[in-house]
Amino acid sequence: KGDKGDKGEIFVSSPSSPSPPFPKIGILFYRAHYLAGNTAPIDALCRALRERNLIPVPIFVSSLQDADIQSTLIDYFQPQEGRGIELLLVTTSFSVAKLDSDVPELGLWAKLDVPVFQVILSGGTFPQWEGEFQGLTPRDTAMNVVLPEVDGRIITRAVSFKSVQTRHPLLETDVVVYEPVCDRVEFVADLALNWVKLRQTPPPSRKIALILANYPNRDGRLANGVGLDTPASCVEILNALQEAGYYLENIPETGDELIQLLTSGVTNDSEGNSWRLARQELSGAEYQEYFSTLPPEVQKGICDRWSQKEWGVESEECGKETSLTYFPDSPFPIPGIQLGNIFIGIQPSRGYDIDPSLNYHAPDLEPTTAYLAFYYWLRRKFGAQAIVHIGKHGNLEWLPGKSLALSENCYPEVALGAMPHFYPFIVNDPGEGSQAKRRAHAVIIDHLTPPMTRAELYGGLQQLEGLVDEYYEAQSLDPSRLPLLRDRIFQLMTEENLAGDGVTNVRDGVTDLRDVTDVVNRIDGYLCELKEAQIRDGLHIFGKCPQGRQLRDLIVAIARHPGRNRLGLTRAIAKDWGWDFDPLIPNRSNNEIENNFITSGGSHSSQNPDDTLTPPLAGGSWEDKNSSQNLDDTLAPPLAKGGWGGNNSSNKQASPPKLDIPLTSGESQKNENTSSESILPPYLPNGQPYLPSGQDAHTTTNLPSSNNPLTAHLSLPAPEAIKNQNIRSAIEKLEAAAAKLVEELIASHNQQPITNNQQPITNNQQIELNWIRDRILPALQLTNQEITQLLRGLDGHYVPSGAAGAPTRGRPEVLPTGRNFYSVDIRAIPTETAWDVGRKAAEALIERYTQENGEYPKTLGMSVWGTSTMRTGGDDIAEALALLGVRPVWEGISRRVIDFEILPLSVLGRPRVDVTLRISGFFRDGFPNLIDLFYNAVVAVSSLDEPIEENPLAAQVKKETELWQEAGLSQEEAKVRSRWRIFGSKPGAYGAGLQGLIEGQNWQDEEDLARAYLNWSSFAYGEIPPCPPLIRGESLTESLPKEESLPESLAKEE
Repeated sequence: KGDKGDKGEIFVSSPSSPSPPFPKIGILFYRAHYLAGNTAPIDALCRALRERNLIPVPIFVSSLQDADIQSTLIDYFQPQEGRGIELLLVTTSFSVAKLDSDVPELGLWAKLDVPVFQVILSGGTFPQWEGEFQGLTPRDTAMNVVLPEVDGRIITRAVSFKSVQTRHPLLETDVVVYEPVCDRVEFVADLALNWVKLRQTPPPSRKIALILANYPNRDGRLANGVGLDTPASCVEILNALQEAGYYLENIPETGDELIQLLTSGVTNDSEGNSWRLARQELSGAEYQEYFSTLPPEVQKGICDRWSQKEWGVESEECGKETSLTYFPDSPFPIPGIQLGNIFIGIQPSRGYDIDPSLNYHAPDLEPTTAYLAFYYWLRRKFGAQAIVHIGKHGNLEWLPGKSLALSENCYPEVALGAMPHFYPFIVNDPGEGSQAKRRAHAVIIDHLTPPMTRAELYGGLQQLEGLVDEYYEAQSLDPSRLPLLRDRIFQLMTEENLAGDGVTNVRDGVTDLRDVTDVVNRIDGYLCELKEAQIRDGLHIFGKCPQGRQLRDLIVAIARHPGRNRLGLTRAIAKDWGWDFDPLIPNRSNNEIENNFITSGGSHSSQNPDDTLTPPLAGGSWEDKNSSQNLDDTLAPPLAKGGWGGNNSSNKQASPPKLDIPLTSGESQKNENTSSESILPPYLPNGQPYLPSGQDAHTTTNLPSSNNPLTAHLSLPAPEAIKNQNIRSAIEKLEAAAAKLVEELIASHNQQPITNNQQPITNNQQIELNWIRDRILPALQLTNQEITQLLRGLDGHYVPSGAAGAPTRGRPEVLPTGRNFYSVDIRAIPTETAWDVGRKAAEALIERYTQENGEYPKTLGMSVWGTSTMRTGGDDIAEALALLGVRPVWEGISRRVIDFEILPLSVLGRPRVDVTLRISGFFRDGFPNLIDLFYNAVVAVSSLDEPIEENPLAAQVKKETELWQEAGLSQEEAKVRSRWRIFGSKPGAYGAGLQGLIEGQNWQDEEDLARAYLNWSSFAYGEIPPCPPLIRGESLTESLPKEESLPESLAKEE
C-alpha cells in the first residue's frame, strides 16, 4: 500500500498490529532498506511496540527533503480519519531543516506536532560499539546525531549495527546487513510508551518531578543553575503548572520560601541531617530488590566503588549473590518536597565530600547507592511521568558510560531509565547542553542569559571556553584533532596562568587521552564556577523578560556587536562622533587617548605596509550580500577597504563631544588621571590601524557635525581635550550614550527615540535602533515562550529547535529563547583548529606533488563532503583556501568566520593553486556560507595582478574569459563564468550519478561512468549571471572546463 509523489517515493507497510483505540507510532526508514530486504531493525521495533499495545505504522521514504513526501506524511500522520500518530520514530539520517537559516524551517515537524525520536541505525559493528567509549563513529555522530538535532529530534539509542550476513562469491564482497540489538530496541520502545502515557494523561493526573542541582553539596549552594535564579524560576514553573490544570498544593510564594522549605528537611549537606525531617524514604529492602535487577556489570561497579566505604564489606564479597544482605537496613531518605502531584527534589551528590564541583565531570566515578535510590524512588515510588532538571547543570548527564549511543551499563541510563526528560538550560552553552541531549535523551528548553551586561568570560578565558567546547565535540566527531586542541588548550592555560596548583594541576608531558580529558574537565568546571561567580548579582528568571534597567543593559549588550549591514550600536555612535577607534577591541593597556585616536593632521603609524606579514582584508566583508561593490576595485594593496566604518567623507569637520554623559551602571566616574586600564586601538593583521572605509593613516579624521542631534546639547571641546581622556572612560561614555538611546526607545513604546533637541538621530544610529525595535525587542518580549514550550513539551507536543550561543556575543538569532537548541554553528566553520589542520595538509600535498613531478601544481580538484566538514570543523575547505593562498578571518567574540585575507606571495613562499571543488548534495544544502566564502576567495585571488606563473588561477580566468567572449558572451558574463570553481549535482538532487549505473550494470566502459559523473556534476554554484551572488546551480554540461583548465591532481576529503 503506498503513494508515490512526482519527485520521490513513499510506501506505507502493513502494521499487523492491534486495532484502535491503541496509540499509533509512526516509523520512518529509507526505501533502500526495504528494497534490499534489510529491515530487521524496523521489524524489531514493530514487534517491541506491539508488545506494549502500540500500533506501529512503518513507512519507507526515498528522502525527507522532498516536498511531496513531506506533504504526504503530514496528510497520513495527522489526526484525521483515525490515522493520527502519537509519536514518530525516525531512522533516517541528516536533517530536514537547513543549517544556513537563523530560524530553521521546521514545517514538517511543526505540523505533525508530536515528539520526534531519532533512532540510530549505526554504520559500525556491534563489537566496535561494545568495546569503545565513544559509542559511535564520527561519521555516524555527524549524520545520525548532530544533524538530526537541528530538526529538534530527541536522541535515543543505536538499535542496530552492521554485520556480515554472507559473502557473495561472484562479486567477491561481503553482504552486510543491519542486525538489531534486542535490549536497545526495548529501551526505545519503553521510552516511546512513556512519552505516549505522558501525552495521554490529563494534566490533573500527571506527576512531574522538578530536580534542582546542588554542587558543592552544601545548603548554601542549593539550586544554583548557572545564570538562572533557580528558586524563583521553580516557583514560576509551579504557578504555570497550576494554571495549566496540574494538581498542586501549598506553592511557595517566593524562591526564598521554597529554599527554606527544602532545607527544613534532609538535604545533601550532612550537617544537621540527623535531626532534619525525612519526608519520603526508600526502604533498604526495596533498594535491594531494585539492585538485583541491574546489569551484572553495573552491580560490580557499584560494589567495587562503594562497598567498603558505605557498607563496610570487601568488594569481593559484595560481588557475590549474597551481597544484597550487606545493604543497609535503614531507609534511604529522599531529599525534597511533594506539592500535590509535583515533586521538587534535590539532585544527590556524586559522592565526593571535599570538592564535588571538580568531579562532576569525572568519567569513571560510579554513582552512590543513595544516588540510584533517589532516581529509582522518583520512577517507581513517586510515579513520575517526566523529570525536569532545572538549570545548568546537574550531574546525571556526566555519569560514566559511553559518550553516545548508550548501553544498559551506562549510568545515565541506569539512573534515569526510559523517562521523558526536560532540561531548562542556558542558551549560551550548547556544548554542555548537548551532553544532556545525547546521553540522557533530554529535550532542552533554552533560557535567556542573565540580564547583567558583564556576566561573560572575556579575552583568553573566552577563547579557552570555546576550545574546551570544541574538544568535547572532537571527541565524538574527529578524534584526530584532539592532540592539536590539547596543545592549544594547554598553551592558553599557561598564558592565562591557569596551569598552576590552584586550578588544574597541569603537569608537563601530559599526553594520555584520559589524563588530557581529566585536565579539560577540570578547566571546564573552573570556567563554570568563574562564570557563575560573575553573574551572581543578576540572574534570569525562567519565562520572564527583564525589565527596566536590566532590559536596557541587556539590549545594549546585544546591540553593541556588529551584524550584517550593521556597525553595532557603540561603533555607530563612535563613528558619528568621529572617533576612529573600535570600542569593542578587547586588548587593554594604559595608553592614553592620544595614542589611540587619529586626530587632525596626525599619522598613527609609520610602519611600511610593504613590510607587513599578512595583508589586509580583501574586498570588504564577503558576508554582505547586498553590496554592489565590485571586488576588482577593492583589492588594491597594501591597505584594504572595508573595516567596521563606512566612508564618512561627506561629514563636516567638527570637534568630538564632551564626554559628560552619566555612566550606564550608575557608578561614579573614576578620576581620568588615574592609571586605570584603557583600550588599545584596533589593528589589521598587518599592523595598520583599523580605519573607516576610504581613510588611511594620513587622512584627516572626519568629526561629527556640530548639529549632531545626539550631541548638539553638549559642549564640544577641542581635539586636544580628548587626548587627556582615558580610553576606558571614553568607552564608558559610548556605552552610556547607547544606554540612553535604548532607554528612550523602550520608553517610547517602540517608536523612534526623541532627543533633547527634538531632532532626528543620525542614519547610522537609526539603522541600529530600527534593528532593535523590529528584531530584538519583540524577541525578548517572547521570553515567556520558555514557560510555554515547557508546558507544551509536557503535553507531548513538539518543541521547536533553534540555534544556541550567547546573544551578547554576536548571536542575536538565538532569540527568542524557549527552544530545543542544537550545537552546530556553520558560520564558525572552518574553526581555527581546522585551519591549522587544513593548512598543514595543503603544505604536505604541495610538497608531495613537487617531489613527484618536479614542479608546483597549477590546478587541483577536490571532492568535498558535508559529513566530513561537520565532523572536522571544516579542515577540507580550509585546505582548499590554503591552496589558494587565502586565510579565514574570525570575529573576535563569536569566533565566526566573517571575512578572509589574501596571503601575499612573499609570505606564501610558493605559487597559488587553482582549486576546483566538487561538492556533495549535503554540503550544498548544509554549508551555503562556505560556498559563498570559497567563491568570493576565488574572485579575489583571480583579480590579483600577479605573475602568471605565481597565480595560475588569475591566468586561467583571463584565458577563459577571452574564450567565453569569443563564444558570444558579454565581458561581464564571461568573467563570471570563467571564475566558476564549485560544482555539484543539480539543486535538489544528490549523488554522482554512478550508483544507478553500477547497481543496474548499465555501463560498458569507463567513459560511460565518466560521462554520467560529468553530467551529474556539471552544475556550478556561486554567482550565476545575470543574478546577484546567490547560492544557485547552473548546468555547464555543454561547456565544462576546457582541457587546459582540468585539474592536474584530485583530492577527496571525507
